[in-house]
Amino acid sequence: MTLRDRLAGWREIMQTANAPEDRPLDNVGKWLVMTRAAVFPMTLWSGTIGALLAVEVARVTGTVTIDWIAVILAVFGIVLAHAANNLINDYFDMTGGVDTEGYVRALYAPHPVLSGWVTKATLRNVMVGLTVMGGLIMLLLAYWKGPLVIVFALAGLFLSVFYVAPPFSLKRHGLGELDVFLTWGPLMIGGTYLVATGSVPLWVLVFSMPYALLVTSVLFGKHIDKIVPDTALGIRTVPVILGEHTARRTNQALMILFYPLVLLAVLTGWVGPWVLLAGLAIPELIRALRFYNKPKPDAPPPWYPARGWPLWFVGFAFRHVRLAGFLLTLGLVLNVLVPVKLPLPWL
Repeated sequence: MTLRDRLAGWREIMQTANAPEDRPLDNVGKWLVMTRAAVFPMTLWSGTIGALLAVEVARVTGTVTIDWIAVILAVFGIVLAHAANNLINDYFDMTGGVDTEGYVRALYAPHPVLSGWVTKATLRNVMVGLTVMGGLIMLLLAYWKGPLVIVFALAGLFLSVFYVAPPFSLKRHGLGELDVFLTWGPLMIGGTYLVATGSVPLWVLVFSMPYALLVTSVLFGKHIDKIVPDTALGIRTVPVILGEHTARRTNQALMILFYPLVLLAVLTGWVGPWVLLAGLAIPELIRALRFYNKPKPDAPPPWYPARGWPLWFVGFAFRHVRLAGFLLTLGLVLNVLVPVKLPLPWL
């Protein structure tokens, strides 16, 4: 296999979250699929948002110094944690009898073990190895930045493991969505800010919430897609509790709420106005809302990638968060490079 073939295969995996249909697949490609690397941008945006908020504060106040080595380690650490989280979910859902050949997880993409790609022992060893690597990064950052780093990291580890693992199995009790909201918002964004500066103010944790809502909307969409099989298995996600119609409306609200909250952050003076570039994602939002206005079709339309079926709603939410998260991050970059101050009388 040539390097060009490998790169093309990896690019397709990152775009489709699935194995290439007509290209050879190497071991790196397999692990990109198994760790679901296509959704890592959501984590990269969280870490980058936290770092850029710290840079903006350093620019405005002149009293904060950014530790870039610590920031890079922190972002690398949360991506490792995301990869471990995805493998942990597959491992415990499989050992708990949820992931089977006929369950949704094994239909839309290869399951690491059910597909025959790796053994259960290999899956377990890799997820433990990634977690240990993350733990070493945590200890190093805590040595540099103080014990609060350990609090953030261990809170994230708890939410990651017990999202599916017993005895808590948060997903089964309608707490999985809150789990993701806290992890990709206050913990990742606030944690990266903490590592960058050595402290984390309350306003940073509050500012993390709009983006956290978008990431939650992706999981919410996936759980809407799985209402029928999850109900049969007794898995009470929030969409199962609400029912499909109310769940679709609720997820529309989560996606919409991102925009007034970002505007409110600008009006309060927490961040500069360039973050309003996120509004350029509104056409993608409208597209997603249109699909959420109707129930999931019985079969995929001709234009829909068949390999992604039976998932439906999650894809539209993910397209939205990927664009809106990028634009929000770009806005934070521009706030640093081309600062603009709105003439607001209350600031």
